[in-house]
Amino acid sequence: MEKERERAARLGYTSPIQPNKESTDSDYNAALKYCVEHIDRISIFNGNHNEYSARYLTELMVKNDLQNNDSRIWFSQPFGMSDHISFTLSDSGYNVAKYLPYGPVKHVIPYLVCRAEENTSVKGQTGCELSLIARETKSENRLKE
Repeated sequence: MEKERERAARLGYTSPIQPNKESTDSDYNAALKYCVEHIDRISIFNGNHNEYSARYLTELMVKNDLQNNDSRIWFSQPFGMSDHISFTLSDSGYNVAKYLPYGPVKHVIPYLVCRAEENTSVKGQTGCELSLIARETKSENRLKE
Protein backbone atom coordinates (compact mmCIF):
# COMPACT_ATOMS: atom_id res chain seq x y z
CA MET A 1 0.00 0.00 0.00
CA GLU A 2 2.79 2.36 0.90
CA LYS A 3 4.57 1.73 -2.42
CA GLU A 4 1.38 2.37 -4.39
CA ARG A 5 0.71 5.60 -2.49
CA GLU A 6 4.30 6.75 -3.09
CA ARG A 7 3.99 5.89 -6.80
CA ALA A 8 0.72 7.82 -7.10
CA ALA A 9 2.27 10.86 -5.43
CA ARG A 10 5.37 10.66 -7.62
CA LEU A 11 3.36 10.34 -10.84
CA GLY A 12 0.69 12.84 -9.80
CA TYR A 13 -2.45 10.73 -9.71
CA THR A 14 -4.93 9.95 -6.95
CA SER A 15 -3.90 6.92 -4.96
CA PRO A 16 -6.12 3.92 -5.71
CA ILE A 17 -5.55 2.63 -2.17
CA GLN A 18 -8.34 3.11 0.36
CA PRO A 19 -7.54 5.79 2.97
CA ASN A 20 -8.43 3.56 5.94
CA LYS A 21 -9.98 0.25 7.02
CA GLU A 22 -13.45 1.75 7.47
CA SER A 23 -13.51 2.87 3.82
CA THR A 24 -12.27 -0.53 2.71
CA ASP A 25 -14.97 -2.34 4.69
CA SER A 26 -17.69 0.04 3.50
CA ASP A 27 -16.82 -0.43 -0.16
CA TYR A 28 -16.44 -4.19 0.29
CA ASN A 29 -19.91 -4.43 1.80
CA ALA A 30 -21.33 -2.22 -0.96
CA ALA A 31 -19.85 -4.67 -3.46
CA LEU A 32 -21.49 -7.59 -1.62
CA LYS A 33 -24.84 -5.79 -1.81
CA TYR A 34 -24.38 -5.12 -5.54
CA CYS A 35 -23.47 -8.75 -6.19
CA VAL A 36 -26.50 -10.10 -4.29
CA GLU A 37 -28.75 -7.67 -6.15
CA HIS A 38 -27.35 -9.08 -9.42
CA ILE A 39 -27.03 -12.71 -8.32
CA ASP A 40 -28.71 -13.81 -11.54
CA ARG A 41 -25.41 -13.09 -13.34
CA ILE A 42 -22.81 -12.90 -10.55
CA SER A 43 -21.44 -15.55 -8.18
CA ILE A 44 -19.90 -14.54 -4.86
CA PHE A 45 -16.82 -15.86 -3.13
CA ASN A 46 -16.79 -13.88 0.12
CA GLY A 47 -13.16 -14.59 0.97
CA ASN A 48 -12.38 -12.59 4.08
CA HIS A 49 -12.16 -12.84 7.85
CA ASN A 50 -14.32 -9.83 8.71
CA GLU A 51 -17.16 -11.00 10.96
CA TYR A 52 -19.39 -8.08 10.05
CA SER A 53 -19.04 -8.70 6.31
CA ALA A 54 -19.89 -12.38 6.78
CA ARG A 55 -22.96 -11.50 8.85
CA TYR A 56 -23.94 -8.76 6.40
CA LEU A 57 -23.89 -11.20 3.50
CA THR A 58 -26.11 -13.63 5.42
CA GLU A 59 -28.54 -10.76 6.07
CA LEU A 60 -28.52 -9.83 2.38
CA MET A 61 -29.27 -13.45 1.51
CA VAL A 62 -32.28 -13.51 3.86
CA LYS A 63 -33.52 -10.15 2.55
CA ASN A 64 -33.29 -11.45 -1.03
CA ASP A 65 -34.88 -14.84 -0.28
CA LEU A 66 -31.71 -16.79 -1.07
CA GLN A 67 -31.15 -20.20 0.50
CA ASN A 68 -28.20 -20.65 2.87
CA ASN A 69 -26.70 -23.22 0.52
CA ASP A 70 -27.20 -21.24 -2.70
CA SER A 71 -24.48 -22.60 -4.98
CA ARG A 72 -23.65 -19.09 -6.25
CA ILE A 73 -22.55 -17.86 -2.82
CA TRP A 74 -19.54 -19.09 -0.85
CA PHE A 75 -17.85 -17.89 2.32
CA SER A 76 -14.17 -18.46 2.94
CA GLN A 77 -11.51 -17.59 5.48
CA PRO A 78 -7.79 -18.30 5.41
CA PHE A 79 -6.77 -21.74 6.66
CA GLY A 80 -6.03 -21.47 10.39
CA MET A 81 -7.73 -18.07 10.79
CA SER A 82 -11.23 -17.13 11.87
CA ASP A 83 -12.32 -20.72 12.30
CA HIS A 84 -15.21 -19.61 14.50
CA ILE A 85 -16.67 -17.76 11.50
CA SER A 86 -16.19 -20.75 9.19
CA PHE A 87 -17.64 -23.25 11.67
CA THR A 88 -20.64 -21.08 12.56
CA LEU A 89 -21.53 -20.48 8.92
CA SER A 90 -21.02 -24.13 8.01
CA ASP A 91 -23.13 -25.26 10.95
CA SER A 92 -25.92 -22.99 9.67
CA GLY A 93 -25.83 -24.60 6.24
CA TYR A 94 -23.86 -21.98 4.31
CA ASN A 95 -21.27 -22.96 1.71
CA VAL A 96 -17.85 -22.59 3.34
CA ALA A 97 -14.31 -23.25 2.19
CA LYS A 98 -10.97 -22.59 3.81
CA TYR A 99 -8.38 -21.14 1.47
CA LEU A 100 -4.71 -21.85 1.53
CA PRO A 101 -2.42 -19.44 -0.32
CA TYR A 102 0.32 -21.20 -2.25
CA GLY A 103 2.99 -20.35 -4.78
CA PRO A 104 6.57 -19.13 -4.78
CA VAL A 105 7.63 -18.15 -1.26
CA LYS A 106 8.61 -14.62 -2.38
CA HIS A 107 4.99 -14.05 -3.44
CA VAL A 108 3.18 -15.87 -0.63
CA ILE A 109 5.10 -14.55 2.38
CA PRO A 110 4.10 -10.86 1.89
CA TYR A 111 0.45 -11.91 1.65
CA LEU A 112 0.67 -14.05 4.79
CA VAL A 113 2.51 -11.32 6.71
CA CYS A 114 -0.25 -8.87 5.80
CA ARG A 115 -2.96 -11.30 7.03
CA ALA A 116 -0.99 -11.93 10.24
CA GLU A 117 -0.66 -8.18 10.86
CA GLU A 118 -4.39 -7.72 10.34
CA ASN A 119 -5.17 -10.53 12.75
CA THR A 120 -2.82 -9.34 15.46
CA SER A 121 -4.01 -5.76 15.41
CA VAL A 122 -6.08 -4.47 18.33
CA LYS A 123 -9.25 -4.89 16.27
CA GLY A 124 -8.01 -8.10 14.62
CA GLN A 125 -9.44 -11.58 14.94
CA THR A 126 -6.71 -13.08 17.11
CA GLY A 127 -8.02 -11.48 20.30
CA CYS A 128 -11.53 -12.63 19.47
CA GLU A 129 -10.37 -16.16 18.72
CA LEU A 130 -8.33 -16.37 21.92
CA SER A 131 -11.31 -15.26 24.02
CA LEU A 132 -13.51 -17.86 22.30
CA ILE A 133 -10.93 -20.57 23.01
CA ALA A 134 -10.69 -19.48 26.65
CA ARG A 135 -14.47 -19.53 27.02
CA GLU A 136 -14.68 -22.98 25.43
CA THR A 137 -11.91 -24.30 27.68
CA LYS A 138 -13.74 -23.04 30.77
CA SER A 139 -16.95 -24.65 29.50
CA GLU A 140 -15.19 -28.00 28.99
CA ASN A 141 -13.67 -27.83 32.47
CA ARG A 142 -17.12 -27.26 33.99
CA LEU A 143 -18.47 -30.31 32.16
CA LYS A 144 -15.66 -32.46 33.57
CA GLU A 145 -16.46 -31.42 37.15
